[in-house]
Amino acid sequence: MTGTASAPMLETLQRWRLAGQLRALDVAFARLLHELDAGAPASLLLAGALAARMEGRGHDCIELAQLTPAQAADALGWAAPWSEELRALLPAWNTERAAWAASPLIELDPPGPAVPGPRSPFAPEAAEAPDPAVPAHSARLRLDRLSPLVLHGGRLYLRRYWTWESRVAAQVLARTRADAGAPEIDTQAARRWLDRLFPPAASTRRAKARAADEAEPPVDWQKLACALALLGRFTIVTGGPGTGKTTTAARLLVLLQALHRGRHPLRVALAAPTGKAAARLRQAIDAALAGLRPTIERDLFEHDPTAPPGAARTLHALLGARPGTRRFRHDASEPLEVDVLFVDEASMVHLEMMDALLDALPAHAHLVLLGDKDQLASVEAGAVLGDLCAGAEAGGYDARTQQRVRALAGIAVPARLLAKEGDDAALAQRTAMLRTSHRFSGAIGELAAAVNRGDVAAVRQCLAPSGGGEAVVCWPGAHEGAALRTLAIEGRGARGTREIEAAGYRTCYELLSRRPGAATAFDAWARDVLTAFDRFRVLCAVREGPQGVAAVNDAIEQALAEARLLPARRTEWYEGRPVMVTRNDPGLGVFNGDIGLALRPPGAMAAGEPAPRVYFLDTGTLRSVACSRLADVETAFALTVHKSQGSEFEHVALLLPGEDVPVLTRELMYTAVTRAKAAFTLAAAEPALVETAVRRLTRRGSGLRELLAPPGAVR
Repeated sequence: MTGTASAPMLETLQRWRLAGQLRALDVAFARLLHELDAGAPASLLLAGALAARMEGRGHDCIELAQLTPAQAADALGWAAPWSEELRALLPAWNTERAAWAASPLIELDPPGPAVPGPRSPFAPEAAEAPDPAVPAHSARLRLDRLSPLVLHGGRLYLRRYWTWESRVAAQVLARTRADAGAPEIDTQAARRWLDRLFPPAASTRRAKARAADEAEPPVDWQKLACALALLGRFTIVTGGPGTGKTTTAARLLVLLQALHRGRHPLRVALAAPTGKAAARLRQAIDAALAGLRPTIERDLFEHDPTAPPGAARTLHALLGARPGTRRFRHDASEPLEVDVLFVDEASMVHLEMMDALLDALPAHAHLVLLGDKDQLASVEAGAVLGDLCAGAEAGGYDARTQQRVRALAGIAVPARLLAKEGDDAALAQRTAMLRTSHRFSGAIGELAAAVNRGDVAAVRQCLAPSGGGEAVVCWPGAHEGAALRTLAIEGRGARGTREIEAAGYRTCYELLSRRPGAATAFDAWARDVLTAFDRFRVLCAVREGPQGVAAVNDAIEQALAEARLLPARRTEWYEGRPVMVTRNDPGLGVFNGDIGLALRPPGAMAAGEPAPRVYFLDTGTLRSVACSRLADVETAFALTVHKSQGSEFEHVALLLPGEDVPVLTRELMYTAVTRAKAAFTLAAAEPALVETAVRRLTRRGSGLRELLAPPGAVR
């Protein structure tokens, strides 16, 4: 494929677009490349289109060695005959690689992580860099500054993703260098506080409960995490549901405030990717601080170390999203005014957002990332937490970290978590993995663990009629028709479970029908309705099709109407309609992921029936927004598993599609199961798809792990 073959290649890409294998954006980017360099090899136009397509599938880059003819169909999710056409074209990538170097479209092997500069491609000096979102017909761009493609370490990037990935790596390396910005530690004071916050008796009980390795002395993993956090300004706390990530965060907050010697308390901020996750973080932190408050002698301090921090916000709100742009008010030139920042549900933070966050964080500030490394990665490109936590299971703590943890917390790091000879990973010294779950002690915990380790036989046993009892139920026929209606209304999968009196939507909508007559009772009633709604949720693996979110929401709506729990004739904004916000609107105070219910506010009925408003419940606080002002919402009886991240429900019902699709992965199954606190129902037309999903482990294209690896490490 030489440069003269560009026209046939563009025709081939257009044909693939019409067949649904490529997006219009992918083909437009290839046309832009051709416009910028008409003599570029046709294989480079193909590579650019595929790089754009892979970005749409969540990848930072194309790992060229992985996109072999045999693997191309799986990597892109293509079926015959298009996969065969692609396989026939891929061998030219190797033969024409030398010709790529002559094109101004691509930069070969730029230097790796360095001290971050301006946030290109958003900085003014990079404004001329080609952007795949710019239509080819409107692009008249020069290539004297930045090429639109980057090839580094055998990975092909769109320029912006190489920029973000290398900047994130540089920021993390700078913050995890030995003692990088670490405050002076009063070891004796820290030891006293850690022992107070983690009493030996309670620590021993926690550590003995389901210890990860009974052959070793029990370890209080939460105490270990807090000790590690004192050693620097960057900390990752990862672990599954119920391992105590937010409890650890609350104790770490008290510890940092207690050891702070300044005249004023530390400025603390709480944030998460979605409004729901942010609200849950604040609620969990407040509850943990309230439990600690009676044990702390506050009169010994100029400030109360257990004082609640400010309101938890979404990352967009924290950084100051500018409507209509991808820029934020806070960046390196106007950093956040914080000393400590806790970010929960960090697995949902995509690459671009992590770059913006690190860019806006003052050099002295302490960043604490909380999240489950095994959950679904972000919807947008990148799997940042997964990359950062790649070695968390093994520990990798060096001799200096061992000594300091023993001095600070009296904890001997288990031998299996010590660094191997030659290891020198700075990031490992700042990463703590919590390994004991305090939430799951029965069938749900067993199912989640089996899914997470890819143990198909154990998953099959958990889902067997005698396996999970009433807490875990596999109901093959509940994916459609009358069975789906029964599941949604009655919550049949959890019937009889002691923790759940009624696990479907019936409780909420019966309560909705008992509207109080007195306006003074409205707020309490609305809180009860919203709380009841949040006890149960139907989750879908896909958006489209009979088991997709749109169809299932319609089916549940109709079922509730047939059961006379909703009016038979409904307007768009009927009372009781649950909605999820799908776009951030800081002006209204609503953010992507917020869920509320449309309710008629109390008012004088003589003046006519008041129009519904959407009510949201944030850490016990009721607030509302006029329906007419909410343009970006969707009905939320059923959510995708992705949208459910950051939430938890007493009973979760997961609906799988009738046939295999690429999104059915181990991470999706694990995320869905771990949203349930007391009961989990699996509704699948083909139960065999569960085993297919458990075997399919997601691997996103990324070079972040290698950029973070120590010099000379095997990559």
